[in-house]
Amino acid sequence: MATLSEPQRSLLDSANYATVATLAKDGSPQTSVVWIKRDGDDVLFSTTVGRAKERHLKRDPRVSITVIDQNNPYSYTEFRGEASLTTEGGFDLINELAHKYTGDDYKGDIGTDNVRVIVRVQVSKTTGNL
Repeated sequence: MATLSEPQRSLLDSANYATVATLAKDGSPQTSVVWIKRDGDDVLFSTTVGRAKERHLKRDPRVSITVIDQNNPYSYTEFRGEASLTTEGGFDLINELAHKYTGDDYKGDIGTDNVRVIVRVQVSKTTGNL
């Protein structure tokens, strides 16, 4: 497990977007832009049951998350690690992230049967330029 530096923690604590890379069944990468947060030295993001990220991580928990500083695009960190998934507290996380990024409640699942998943990444390695 990696210990994050203060600049890395600050990058995660700010409203910077992240790109998450997972591995498809055939080994090809799949990327998505997500909202993120930090819990200690773990990185958390949200998805829903059935999406590619969730399916890929259930099969292969290896993940890479790249976060770019919105104020300086040459300043970034890549966080590599393994993910664990839970649906417990899933809506609470997406609502917290919505407040962080939009200042309002999350409304994206209204009228759907989406089941929210918390993806917790235990970081094993970091690289980048901060």
